[in-house]
Amino acid sequence: MTTSEIKLKVTVDENQLPVKIEWEAPDAKEGSVCKSMMLALWDEKENNTMRIDLWTKEMGIDEMKKFFHQNIMTLTETYTRATNDEATAKEVREFMSGLGKKMGVLA
Repeated sequence: MTTSEIKLKVTVDENQLPVKIEWEAPDAKEGSVCKSMMLALWDEKENNTMRIDLWTKEMGIDEMKKFFHQNIMTLTETYTRATNDEATAKEVREFMSGLGKKMGVLA
């Protein structure tokens, strides 16, 4: 068994708004700076999801739309691998395809 550590560093301004988000991990070739992050953790005791959603002032609306859309699509793939519930995943993909077009992130 091995252990890996992922480090996050968030720099905030005087109003506690993120201005820089940095991350690093041993398996990554190098650390990186990003404009937005979503971290979801399952709390077994509370039977609930705990989340940290952060984005910097530099994150544009169009970038946020793509980020949101791509996250839902990625979550759908994760859901499918974990549950083998292809029927629900298909519905989510179809919905997100239409929504992505309305949002302007898909042609």
